[in-house]
Amino acid sequence: MELIPHVIDGRETESRDGVRFPTVDPFTGRTWAEAALGGRDEAALAVTAARRAFDEGPWPRMGYAERGAILHRLADLMEANLDELALADTTDMGKPIADTRGKDVPRSASNFRFFADHARLSAAEAFPMDSGHHAYTRFEPAGVVAAIAPWNFPLMLETWKVAPALAWGNTVVLKPAEQTPASASLLAKLALEAGMPPGVLNVVHGNGPGSAGEALTTDPRVDRITFTGESATGRAIAAAAAANLTPVSFELGGKGANLVFADADLDLAVSWSIKAIFSNAGQVCLAGSRLYVQRDVYQDFLDRFTAAAEALHIGDPKDPATQLGPLASAEHYAKVTSYLDTVPADGGKIATGGAGPEGLFVRPTVVLDAPPTARVCREEIFGPVAVVAPFDTEADAVAAANDTPYGLNAMVFTENLSRAHRVSAALKAGTVWTNCFFVRDLRAPFGGAGDSGIGREGGTYSREFFTDPKAVVMAT
Repeated sequence: MELIPHVIDGRETESRDGVRFPTVDPFTGRTWAEAALGGRDEAALAVTAARRAFDEGPWPRMGYAERGAILHRLADLMEANLDELALADTTDMGKPIADTRGKDVPRSASNFRFFADHARLSAAEAFPMDSGHHAYTRFEPAGVVAAIAPWNFPLMLETWKVAPALAWGNTVVLKPAEQTPASASLLAKLALEAGMPPGVLNVVHGNGPGSAGEALTTDPRVDRITFTGESATGRAIAAAAAANLTPVSFELGGKGANLVFADADLDLAVSWSIKAIFSNAGQVCLAGSRLYVQRDVYQDFLDRFTAAAEALHIGDPKDPATQLGPLASAEHYAKVTSYLDTVPADGGKIATGGAGPEGLFVRPTVVLDAPPTARVCREEIFGPVAVVAPFDTEADAVAAANDTPYGLNAMVFTENLSRAHRVSAALKAGTVWTNCFFVRDLRAPFGGAGDSGIGREGGTYSREFFTDPKAVVMAT
């Protein structure tokens, strides 16, 4: 049985007590590897290594170009090992191999390239003063970063956290989700091969409450905590971090609204709307799970959308033709299908979809006639389930979209430029996509409002979080 180790202080290691946990292929249902099960001891060892590497080691004292060269070498190695990294995430969580090979690994390598270059090229601030002084800002690395990543985009979201933290000179302890440990250990091993000093990037596997995750969030030697995951977990981490006044950056749940106006290009709107809810089997915090369509084109859109959903190829995630694989775990499958069970009782109906072929599959599901108070309209399902409803006016659409405790993202489909700007401004969301979905500029802020998170990352927003800006005032 393959072992997925911790990587602590430059060494691959098992836990002190030798305990492991199984990692299960959700397509086959079989254990394909075992990961070292870390706890408080392993978390403490990793923080000690990261603390020493920051306080005494060369990494935070390197120039941006020197650090950047190592991060670029790491990106090169990720691309050279694309197949192994892609297969790790596909096997761990059932994501189609076409996505991990074609999108996730290349984007993950790109994260390192972008932040390496962004740190080197970022402009500082200077403030001329009338008093015969001038002030400027130094952006100094914050210290030890605890990065806690989710299971739905394992490598991509791990690198979204790790890359800017490292680029700005911090050291990192990464705890991947326990469902998807493989790519994190591979990443840490490649980082060492790229020339990263020991202790700069550490990986600890384990659970959250009462285990490695909780230990990382309560350790006073940790200077920053970045987390992506459920809103309830975010609240628990925020409470733990508050005891040490540790700054946090959270990207949490979402219940994205997708507004299709009558003047939209319906072919374009259908194509993007399918991607927005059914990519990664709907296991996307940015998913466009609430789909509102103007009444004049509602039936036409619904007919096209339903046909496109039913045409998606479901199957073995290792088959390049597969568009929708299984859900990531039996536990998550039970959660998603439990929501489907509530639809009739809440007044809605399932037009197509439902529990799929044997195993952990849920077919692309379209729910109609559900009242706004229905659980499928209010709560994050995190599966391939779209709730579709008509609207009449622009004001109605905006009100429906904003009727949620979440505020991560939204989409607008219209050919009216004025409406696009007006509605984008009115929506409560960290990101609004118009006539597209999931198109990213890594310089732009990324994060959410309300139950969708705290803070923003990306570009200078990541710099603000992963550094301690210092004002220096000098007499001239």
